[in-house]
Amino acid sequence: QVQLVESGGGLVRAGDSLRLSCVVSGSTFREYFVAWFRQRPGKDREFVAASRGSRGGYRSDYADSVKDRFTISRDNAKNTVSLQMNSLKPEDTAFYHCAASRTVILSSIRTQGAYASWGQGTQVTVSS
Repeated sequence: QVQLVESGGGLVRAGDSLRLSCVVSGSTFREYFVAWFRQRPGKDREFVAASRGSRGGYRSDYADSVKDRFTISRDNAKNTVSLQMNSLKPEDTAFYHCAASRTVILSSIRTQGAYASWGQGTQVTVSS
């Protein structure tokens, strides 16, 4: 397994932007599927976005609730996946985790169980 460290969370106002980063240890990072999940207060953890890596053609996937506002990107030279969050809403308030796995069945890419390694998470709070 690899180690993941998230950063970039904080307190912002509705309409603001925030950028989360996830640094992944290991030398084969470019092959990894890396995803962001979030857990909103009183809710189950949910999928936000995923970057498929070389094994998935570097495609990106998004939850419908964020696809026009959030952008996931990766820098293979820095072993980093970022989540640019624009036009934030109070309902985006959540604890955000990144997760990674070298192989993922594509039909399960939005599923928590598809990912073997998880970071500690970072809190994002959006005030109205």
